[in-house]
Amino acid sequence: MLKITTYNGVTRFDLARTLAGRGRYWTTAYLVDTGCAHSAAELVQALAGERLVGIVNTHSHEDHIGANGLLQRQRQGMEIRAHPLALPVLADPRGRQPSHLYRRILWGWPEPSQGRPVSDGDVIETDHYRFQVVCTPGHSLDHICLYEPVQGWLFSGDLFVGGQDRALRADYDVWGIISSLKRIAALPTTMLFPGSARVRRNPAGELAAKIAYLEEMGAQVLALHQQGRSVDEVSRALCGGPMLIEAFTLGHFSRRRLVLSYLGMNASASPPGPFS
Repeated sequence: MLKITTYNGVTRFDLARTLAGRGRYWTTAYLVDTGCAHSAAELVQALAGERLVGIVNTHSHEDHIGANGLLQRQRQGMEIRAHPLALPVLADPRGRQPSHLYRRILWGWPEPSQGRPVSDGDVIETDHYRFQVVCTPGHSLDHICLYEPVQGWLFSGDLFVGGQDRALRADYDVWGIISSLKRIAALPTTMLFPGSARVRRNPAGELAAKIAYLEEMGAQVLALHQQGRSVDEVSRALCGGPMLIEAFTLGHFSRRRLVLSYLGMNASASPPGPFS
Protein backbone atom coordinates (compact mmCIF):
# COMPACT_ATOMS: atom_id res chain seq x y z
CA MET A 1 0.00 0.00 0.00
CA LEU A 2 1.31 3.45 -0.90
CA LYS A 3 0.26 7.02 -0.14
CA ILE A 4 1.88 10.13 -1.67
CA THR A 5 1.95 13.58 -0.06
CA THR A 6 3.84 16.74 -1.02
CA TYR A 7 5.29 19.24 1.48
CA ASN A 8 6.79 22.43 0.05
CA GLY A 9 8.47 20.59 -2.81
CA VAL A 10 9.32 17.44 -0.86
CA THR A 11 7.46 14.30 -1.98
CA ARG A 12 6.67 11.84 0.80
CA PHE A 13 5.87 8.18 0.14
CA ASP A 14 4.17 6.28 2.97
CA LEU A 15 4.55 2.54 2.36
CA ALA A 16 3.35 -0.64 4.05
CA ARG A 17 2.51 -4.25 3.37
CA THR A 18 -1.22 -4.73 2.80
CA LEU A 19 -2.70 -7.31 5.19
CA ALA A 20 -6.46 -7.86 5.50
CA GLY A 21 -7.04 -4.82 3.31
CA ARG A 22 -5.04 -2.41 5.47
CA GLY A 23 -1.47 -1.15 5.52
CA ARG A 24 0.45 -2.56 8.48
CA TYR A 25 3.40 -0.84 10.16
CA TRP A 26 3.95 2.10 7.83
CA THR A 27 7.37 3.35 6.86
CA THR A 28 8.25 6.49 4.92
CA ALA A 29 10.53 7.35 2.01
CA TYR A 30 11.41 10.68 0.40
CA LEU A 31 13.95 9.26 -2.05
CA VAL A 32 15.78 9.22 1.18
CA ASP A 33 15.18 5.47 1.83
CA THR A 34 12.97 3.18 -0.23
CA GLY A 35 10.53 1.46 2.15
CA CYS A 36 10.14 -2.30 2.49
CA ALA A 37 10.36 -5.12 -0.06
CA HIS A 38 6.60 -5.76 0.07
CA SER A 39 5.91 -2.26 -1.30
CA ALA A 40 8.89 -2.06 -3.68
CA ALA A 41 6.87 -2.64 -6.87
CA GLU A 42 4.35 0.06 -5.91
CA LEU A 43 7.12 2.57 -5.26
CA VAL A 44 8.79 1.77 -8.58
CA GLN A 45 5.46 2.21 -10.37
CA ALA A 46 4.84 5.54 -8.63
CA LEU A 47 8.23 6.75 -9.84
CA ALA A 48 7.70 5.69 -13.45
CA GLY A 49 8.58 8.56 -15.72
CA GLU A 50 10.20 10.56 -12.92
CA ARG A 51 13.84 11.61 -13.14
CA LEU A 52 15.72 9.84 -10.37
CA VAL A 53 19.44 10.48 -9.99
CA GLY A 54 20.09 8.63 -6.74
CA ILE A 55 18.97 7.43 -3.34
CA VAL A 56 20.37 7.92 0.15
CA ASN A 57 19.65 5.34 2.85
CA THR A 58 19.50 6.67 6.40
CA HIS A 59 20.40 3.17 7.64
CA SER A 60 20.31 -0.46 6.57
CA HIS A 61 17.20 -1.79 8.34
CA GLU A 62 15.08 -3.72 5.86
CA ASP A 63 12.12 -1.34 6.01
CA HIS A 64 14.36 1.40 4.60
CA ILE A 65 16.21 -0.41 1.79
CA GLY A 66 13.43 -2.58 0.39
CA ALA A 67 13.21 -1.10 -3.11
CA ASN A 68 16.93 -0.37 -3.54
CA GLY A 69 17.70 -3.43 -5.63
CA LEU A 70 14.63 -3.21 -7.85
CA LEU A 71 15.22 0.48 -8.58
CA GLN A 72 18.89 -0.09 -9.24
CA ARG A 73 18.14 -2.94 -11.66
CA GLN A 74 15.57 -0.92 -13.58
CA ARG A 75 17.65 2.25 -13.68
CA GLN A 76 21.12 1.13 -14.66
CA GLY A 77 23.86 2.99 -12.87
CA MET A 78 21.61 4.69 -10.32
CA GLU A 79 23.70 5.60 -7.30
CA ILE A 80 22.83 4.61 -3.73
CA ARG A 81 24.69 6.22 -0.87
CA ALA A 82 24.83 5.13 2.76
CA HIS A 83 27.08 4.92 5.79
CA PRO A 84 30.08 2.59 5.22
CA LEU A 85 28.73 0.12 7.79
CA ALA A 86 25.48 -0.14 5.81
CA LEU A 87 27.08 -1.18 2.53
CA PRO A 88 27.66 -4.89 3.37
CA VAL A 89 23.98 -5.16 4.40
CA LEU A 90 22.82 -3.54 1.17
CA ALA A 91 24.93 -6.01 -0.81
CA ASP A 92 23.67 -9.09 1.09
CA PRO A 93 20.48 -8.35 3.05
CA ARG A 94 19.58 -11.99 3.67
CA GLY A 95 23.02 -12.87 4.91
CA ARG A 96 23.50 -9.78 7.06
CA GLN A 97 20.04 -9.06 8.52
CA PRO A 98 18.57 -11.18 11.34
CA SER A 99 15.72 -13.32 10.07
CA HIS A 100 13.14 -12.66 12.79
CA LEU A 101 9.74 -13.91 11.68
CA TYR A 102 7.93 -10.64 12.43
CA ARG A 103 10.36 -8.73 10.25
CA ARG A 104 9.83 -11.09 7.31
CA ILE A 105 6.05 -10.78 7.73
CA LEU A 106 6.02 -6.99 7.91
CA TRP A 107 8.85 -6.03 5.56
CA GLY A 108 10.15 -9.05 3.63
CA TRP A 109 13.62 -9.57 2.17
CA PRO A 110 15.18 -6.68 0.21
CA GLU A 111 17.00 -7.42 -3.03
CA PRO A 112 20.76 -6.83 -2.95
CA SER A 113 22.00 -3.43 -4.07
CA GLN A 114 25.34 -1.70 -4.39
CA GLY A 115 26.12 1.56 -2.63
CA ARG A 116 28.80 4.18 -2.16
CA PRO A 117 29.92 5.35 1.29
CA VAL A 118 29.21 8.75 2.77
CA SER A 119 30.91 10.28 5.79
CA ASP A 120 29.96 12.79 8.43
CA GLY A 121 30.04 16.27 6.93
CA ASP A 122 29.81 15.15 3.30
CA VAL A 123 27.54 17.19 1.05
CA ILE A 124 25.18 15.48 -1.39
CA GLU A 125 24.12 17.84 -4.16
CA THR A 126 21.03 17.73 -6.36
CA ASP A 127 19.99 20.20 -9.03
CA HIS A 128 18.53 22.57 -6.43
CA TYR A 129 19.67 21.50 -2.95
CA ARG A 130 22.76 20.63 -0.92
CA PHE A 131 22.24 18.04 1.81
CA GLN A 132 24.72 17.69 4.64
CA VAL A 133 25.36 14.19 6.00
CA VAL A 134 25.07 14.04 9.80
CA CYS A 135 26.15 10.75 11.40
CA THR A 136 23.65 9.92 14.14
CA PRO A 137 24.28 6.44 15.64
CA GLY A 138 21.96 4.98 18.27
CA HIS A 139 19.00 3.57 16.40
CA SER A 140 21.69 1.69 14.50
CA LEU A 141 25.45 2.08 14.18
CA ASP A 142 25.08 3.06 10.52
CA HIS A 143 22.38 5.71 10.96
CA ILE A 144 22.70 9.09 9.26
CA CYS A 145 20.44 12.13 8.90
CA LEU A 146 20.35 14.61 6.03
CA TYR A 147 20.15 18.36 6.60
CA GLU A 148 19.46 21.05 3.99
CA PRO A 149 20.61 24.28 5.70
CA VAL A 150 19.11 26.78 3.25
CA GLN A 151 15.63 25.27 3.49
CA GLY A 152 16.02 24.13 7.11
CA TRP A 153 14.91 20.60 6.17
CA LEU A 154 15.99 17.68 8.32
CA PHE A 155 15.44 14.08 7.21
CA SER A 156 15.73 12.17 10.48
CA GLY A 157 15.23 8.56 9.42
CA ASP A 158 14.32 6.56 12.53
CA LEU A 159 16.34 8.69 14.93
CA PHE A 160 13.26 10.77 15.67
CA VAL A 161 9.70 9.65 14.97
CA GLY A 162 8.15 11.16 18.10
CA GLY A 163 6.32 9.68 21.05
CA GLN A 164 7.48 8.54 24.48
CA ASP A 165 9.23 5.21 24.14
CA ARG A 166 8.25 2.41 26.53
CA ALA A 167 10.09 -0.27 24.57
CA LEU A 168 13.20 -0.65 22.47
CA ARG A 169 14.56 -3.17 19.98
CA ALA A 170 17.59 -5.36 20.56
CA ASP A 171 20.90 -3.67 19.61
CA TYR A 172 19.55 -0.12 19.91
CA ASP A 173 21.74 2.18 22.02
CA VAL A 174 19.53 4.61 23.91
CA TRP A 175 22.42 6.77 25.12
CA GLY A 176 23.61 7.00 21.52
CA ILE A 177 20.10 8.02 20.50
CA ILE A 178 20.10 10.79 23.11
CA SER A 179 23.50 12.07 21.96
CA SER A 180 22.42 12.05 18.32
CA LEU A 181 19.13 13.78 19.14
CA LYS A 182 21.10 16.54 20.86
CA ARG A 183 23.20 16.92 17.75
CA ILE A 184 20.27 17.39 15.37
CA ALA A 185 18.42 19.56 17.92
CA ALA A 186 21.26 22.09 17.57
CA LEU A 187 20.51 22.53 13.85
CA PRO A 188 18.20 25.41 12.81
CA THR A 189 15.34 23.29 11.44
CA THR A 190 12.08 24.49 9.94
CA MET A 191 10.72 21.08 8.88
CA LEU A 192 11.56 17.61 10.13
CA PHE A 193 10.78 14.64 7.87
CA PRO A 194 10.85 11.39 9.91
CA GLY A 195 11.13 7.81 8.72
CA SER A 196 7.55 7.26 9.89
CA ALA A 197 4.88 9.35 11.66
CA ARG A 198 3.94 12.91 10.80
CA VAL A 199 6.09 15.72 9.42
CA ARG A 200 6.96 18.33 12.04
CA ARG A 201 7.20 22.07 11.42
CA ASN A 202 9.59 23.97 13.69
CA PRO A 203 10.41 20.80 15.67
CA ALA A 204 12.77 22.30 18.27
CA GLY A 205 10.27 21.94 21.11
CA GLU A 206 9.46 18.31 20.32
CA LEU A 207 13.12 17.41 20.00
CA ALA A 208 13.88 19.01 23.36
CA ALA A 209 10.94 17.20 24.97
CA LYS A 210 12.08 13.84 23.57
CA ILE A 211 15.60 14.36 24.88
CA ALA A 212 14.31 15.36 28.32
CA TYR A 213 11.99 12.33 28.46
CA LEU A 214 14.73 9.87 27.55
CA GLU A 215 17.21 11.43 29.98
CA GLU A 216 14.68 11.38 32.83
CA MET A 217 13.83 7.75 32.07
CA GLY A 218 17.55 6.94 32.14
CA ALA A 219 18.03 8.59 35.52
CA GLN A 220 15.13 6.58 36.93
CA VAL A 221 16.43 3.31 35.47
CA LEU A 222 19.88 3.83 36.95
CA ALA A 223 18.48 4.85 40.35
CA LEU A 224 16.26 1.78 40.62
CA HIS A 225 19.02 -0.52 39.42
CA GLN A 226 21.39 0.88 42.02
CA GLN A 227 18.76 0.05 44.65
CA GLY A 228 19.09 -3.60 43.67
CA ARG A 229 15.93 -3.87 41.56
CA SER A 230 16.06 -6.46 38.78
CA VAL A 231 15.77 -5.56 35.10
CA ASP A 232 12.23 -6.93 34.97
CA GLU A 233 11.22 -5.07 38.12
CA VAL A 234 12.57 -1.81 36.68
CA SER A 235 10.76 -2.52 33.40
CA ARG A 236 7.41 -2.98 35.12
CA ALA A 237 7.89 0.01 37.43
CA LEU A 238 8.79 2.50 34.70
CA CYS A 239 7.22 1.14 31.52
CA GLY A 240 3.94 -0.32 32.75
CA GLY A 241 2.27 -3.59 31.85
CA PRO A 242 2.84 -6.00 28.96
CA MET A 243 2.74 -4.65 25.41
CA LEU A 244 1.40 -6.42 22.34
CA ILE A 245 4.59 -5.71 20.43
CA GLU A 246 6.56 -7.77 22.97
CA ALA A 247 4.54 -10.88 22.19
CA PHE A 248 4.50 -10.23 18.44
CA THR A 249 8.31 -9.84 18.30
CA LEU A 250 9.00 -12.57 20.91
CA GLY A 251 10.78 -10.05 23.11
CA HIS A 252 13.03 -8.61 20.39
CA PHE A 253 11.24 -5.29 20.90
CA SER A 254 10.32 -4.83 24.56
CA ARG A 255 10.31 -2.80 27.75
CA ARG A 256 13.12 -5.00 28.99
CA ARG A 257 15.30 -4.08 26.01
CA LEU A 258 14.84 -0.40 26.84
CA VAL A 259 16.05 -0.94 30.40
CA LEU A 260 18.95 -3.11 29.24
CA SER A 261 20.03 -0.39 26.83
CA TYR A 262 20.18 2.18 29.62
CA LEU A 263 22.36 -0.31 31.52
CA GLY A 264 24.62 -0.88 28.51
CA MET A 265 23.54 -4.51 28.09
CA ASN A 266 21.19 -4.46 25.08
CA ALA A 267 22.93 -7.02 22.86
CA SER A 268 20.95 -9.48 20.74
CA ALA A 269 22.32 -12.42 22.70
CA SER A 270 21.05 -11.21 26.08
CA PRO A 271 18.27 -13.43 27.50
CA PRO A 272 14.76 -12.24 26.63
CA GLY A 273 13.25 -12.68 30.08
CA PRO A 274 9.49 -12.74 30.77
CA PHE A 275 6.99 -10.37 29.15
CA SER A 276 5.23 -9.75 32.48
